[in-house]
Amino acid sequence: MFRTMTIAAMLLASAGTAFAGGHGGESSAPPPAPKQEGPPARAIIGKNGPVLTDPKGMTLYYTERDTTGTKSTCDGDCAQKRPPLAAPDNAVATGDFTVITRSDGKKMWAYRYRPLYTSQLDSAPGDIKGNDPTQQWRVARPY
Repeated sequence: MFRTMTIAAMLLASAGTAFAGGHGGESSAPPPAPKQEGPPARAIIGKNGPVLTDPKGMTLYYTERDTTGTKSTCDGDCAQKRPPLAAPDNAVATGDFTVITRSDGKKMWAYRYRPLYTSQLDSAPGDIKGNDPTQQWRVARPY
């Protein structure tokens, strides 16, 4: 008797999911939205105070030459020495982070309308060797 009731309960449960929504298992709800990635950078407090870092923990920088909030001035050799913080093609602005399209058509992240870059001078997380005020490069800070 118990076995018969168990089998009947399993059949009812599977039939219920097969007829969910009245369409034989097909749902009229739209498919879920694509997974939105988290912020492109994070703030850490290290020996040099609060800084923004990329997902690998490397310090991010901005240049004072980027003044429009919609354009990067660091191309060619500059972008080799100061790689931009790349954004995927489907990136969406979130909070203080915006997306800028570079002159080569690739996207990059900006923080409070300042394009973000790493520095080849930094070799480990926490390094700030790319900070060079004389060349108008500054550590990006979360304020």
